[in-house]
Amino acid sequence: MASQEEKGAQPFADIFDEDEAEKSFLLSKPICLIILGKPGSGKKTLARKLAQIWKCIFIEALEVIQMNIHEETEYGRKCQELLFKGQSISEELVTEMILKKIESPEVAHFGYVLSGFPSLSEEYMTVSQQIEKIKNLKLKPDFLINIKCSDYDLCQRISGQRQHPDSGQVYQRNQWDPNVIEKHKKEKDQYEEDNEDDEEQEEEETAEDPLTMSEFLHQLVQRPEDFLENAEERLGTYKDIMLHPLEDLMAEQDRQYLIELDGNQQPDELFLDKNYIRCYCCFNKQDELFRVLSSHKLIAHRYRWRRSRWGQACPVALKEGDIVMGNRDLAVSFLGKMYVLSSPEALKTFMLNPRPYLLPPMPLPPCKVLVFGPPFSGRTTICNLIAHKYKGKV
Repeated sequence: MASQEEKGAQPFADIFDEDEAEKSFLLSKPICLIILGKPGSGKKTLARKLAQIWKCIFIEALEVIQMNIHEETEYGRKCQELLFKGQSISEELVTEMILKKIESPEVAHFGYVLSGFPSLSEEYMTVSQQIEKIKNLKLKPDFLINIKCSDYDLCQRISGQRQHPDSGQVYQRNQWDPNVIEKHKKEKDQYEEDNEDDEEQEEEETAEDPLTMSEFLHQLVQRPEDFLENAEERLGTYKDIMLHPLEDLMAEQDRQYLIELDGNQQPDELFLDKNYIRCYCCFNKQDELFRVLSSHKLIAHRYRWRRSRWGQACPVALKEGDIVMGNRDLAVSFLGKMYVLSSPEALKTFMLNPRPYLLPPMPLPPCKVLVFGPPFSGRTTICNLIAHKYKGKV
């Protein structure tokens, strides 16, 4: 430990322990959030936005189904078989896919924003059982975000929604109702009259073709679930089976990690902190790669990316017990340091979750031992003992 005189002589010395900070981050838990609220309150919209801001994994029933079908997983093939037969995907299968996604390597690194779980359907699990699943997750939610909205306002919003049959896009009343659009236009004109600086911008704007707009409005349809009586029925079901268990869950949550939002307002940016893993294009020479990248996308003023202690060795191969030099075309920067991967597969694995390849005792160079001798001298026995002692492979 430095003496008091040394500390006094260097009052601006950086006492930041880089290795300890990096180890602390690698051992830390990623941010995890759950969005709660009444049906139609905007949970999915907010969850998607938060996932983009925080660089988390957005988890929602429809999103998980589409992802499994696109990646042709075992779950995806089951979903396709059911859909081809004209059958609905069971609640059990959807729940399994959601829980499997929460346990995936990328979620273990990036965290998640979960929406639509627990669900109103009790076909497979009751609401209380779904909440118990949430409480027993390995990655428990750090924040509960509850969107609050009165029943009347919510029913008015839901019943005012219209869908375009071709695109599937859903439009709110202020986007298709001529009376509401005209009212907003008058308010905008009044505002622009009070602000003369906006005159030039107003001249540049071009009005939409009334005929085209009229045809578009006539194509919009109201979905059955958006009928007022159906919206009121869903809200009644929510109050009967879900409201009280969710209130108990929120009562158990630390108040500083419970965020309540007004559902009548547009949710703006809630969190600004971001974690990045960036993959960069590369150059002909390794030294040129590090030289150029060291000054690119600086994480702080006068702070440059640096070489990692892995050097040019691939962290993924090193974890598997092999020393493989990385490919300069597969350079990745993470936590202020650069890593070079040996293959596209290694790059994908590292990008999903780099923590297992960076935590101590890594980087640990593999020790390779050759045991030889005459027949029946005990070579196999010694090999097995050495492998067991040092956790190696024979």
